[in-house]
Amino acid sequence: MDLIATGYGSSSDDEGNGATSHSIAKPSSSLAINVAPDVSLEDPSYSRHIYTNPTDTSLVVNLPYESMLQPVHGPQNPFKSSSAESAVRKNVWTGHVEENMFSELDFKIQQQSYTAYGYARDPSVLTVDNAGMSGAGKGGSGYVGNVDRAQVMEGANIFDRVPKHLQNNRHQRKRQTRGDPSVFEGENAYRGPWAGFDGDKVGEISGPTDEERAKHEESEKAAQEAAERDGTSSASSKKAQKPVEQGAETTVFHGKEMYDYMGRTFMHIPQDLNVNLLGEAGRQECFVPKRLLHTYTGHTKAVSAIRMFPKSGHLLLSASMDSKVKIWDVYHDRRVLRTYMGHSKAVRDVTFNNDGTRFMTASYDKNMKLWDTETGQCISTFSTKKIPYCVKFNPDDDRQHVFLAGCSDHKIYQFDINTGEVMQEYDQHLGAVNSITFIDENRRFVTTSDDKSIRAWEYDIPVVIKYIAEPDMHSMPAVALSPNQKWLACQSLDNQIYIYGVRDKLRQNRKKLFTGHMVAGYACQPSFSPDGRYLSSGDAEGNLWIWDWKSCKVHKKFKAHDQVVIDCAWHPHETSLVATASWDSNIKLWV
Repeated sequence: MDLIATGYGSSSDDEGNGATSHSIAKPSSSLAINVAPDVSLEDPSYSRHIYTNPTDTSLVVNLPYESMLQPVHGPQNPFKSSSAESAVRKNVWTGHVEENMFSELDFKIQQQSYTAYGYARDPSVLTVDNAGMSGAGKGGSGYVGNVDRAQVMEGANIFDRVPKHLQNNRHQRKRQTRGDPSVFEGENAYRGPWAGFDGDKVGEISGPTDEERAKHEESEKAAQEAAERDGTSSASSKKAQKPVEQGAETTVFHGKEMYDYMGRTFMHIPQDLNVNLLGEAGRQECFVPKRLLHTYTGHTKAVSAIRMFPKSGHLLLSASMDSKVKIWDVYHDRRVLRTYMGHSKAVRDVTFNNDGTRFMTASYDKNMKLWDTETGQCISTFSTKKIPYCVKFNPDDDRQHVFLAGCSDHKIYQFDINTGEVMQEYDQHLGAVNSITFIDENRRFVTTSDDKSIRAWEYDIPVVIKYIAEPDMHSMPAVALSPNQKWLACQSLDNQIYIYGVRDKLRQNRKKLFTGHMVAGYACQPSFSPDGRYLSSGDAEGNLWIWDWKSCKVHKKFKAHDQVVIDCAWHPHETSLVATASWDSNIKLWV
């Protein structure tokens, strides 16, 4: 401290006195050092630094002794009482860390449960008291064994309110236990992952017993004897409906007059409209329909197919599950004109020839009938003893006497209308044939089947020239050809529409894929607009979807029917006229 308080003098000052150069000079009054400066507590910055971090090793201000001995602020360590316990609990430098595993499968299951049902398992609830097991359960779904879903929900915190349609799920059927692997027969026999639900009669003999069958036969015999004595027929003795024989087909004309003042029938193309029905289809620019124009009601069951009249489109032909075929007027009165009755079961498909004077129907009664459109007369009947699923005339003008039929026996039959005989058979498919589409200037045709494949054929040659079948492909029951004859739109049962090019090689255009609708399980027929700008299709929820062809984006979607929209057709000359057919037995016009 003496060295700090005193200064050093120069050697020249003490030479005259004989002192050495290292002698200490006298204290100088010009230098003063204060080792304990006064710190003002009124300094505003001092209040911000008075509380310091306990881990700091240096102080920027002088603190009172009491402040330096203040306790550390914050929660107390519950394990600080015992140093040994604290050492056990402290596995990292800052404290204790526990590892927890949440599998990706469990996360996805809970996410799907929340999306579908509106609730999910609370991860903080680990056990279910009533179940006596972990709430995660097997598979991480939160449901253990036969524990009731409502019971688990009461033991956990629900993230969202349970919907009303799930509040009564405690009465849901319960799955049977796996059973004891050592027991092969009996009540607790081993079922494994094939265990069914309680109440299912799996493996039991179904149907009436021998005693019930004998009692039923006796009652029928007694009723028949009583009817014979009384001379009347009972309801139980009525025979089933017989198939319609050749020549027994009937037709009904619903118009006011069969001929007009000029002797013309409804087949005449009207000329008193703002639309030129005699022009070439596709010249006008098409738009998306905006409103409902008319509803056709006349069928008593679901409508299975609709077809616009070739070239003009002034008539609309419809086939229904009520075994009837009707033709409707698109303009003027918009009423049914004629009904064709000749099938004993539902009509699956219908198609016009090139000029519309005749059309072919395919029914579940295993018959195909050729009708005269104007008079309603059934010209001839064809049958292969199998159910025909689709029929198609050869588009060539010189081959209008030939049509193809895809049947349930995996074959395509080529019929000659003049002789009534089968000219050719195409039998390479492994499932029922659903669609037939002519391509490449009618020299080839493409078929789709339930065997989840697409096959291309040379006309009149029963050899497959192109076979398409991918492991991820689904069945494509409905196909539409574009107006420029370049593309095939195939409705797939995986809720997508695939596009295939048909000019040089039949190959998929992977840049064009139309999705968004729900058609799984339904053969909803797609359709192109006459100018090729839009692609439309119905779905299982009664909606009509319209996509833009270039961008593949949904242009418009609206509710068209109450049930499945099975078919839709654009008018060949109108700019925005679209007809839709549904399983609600109605046909609607949208414009």
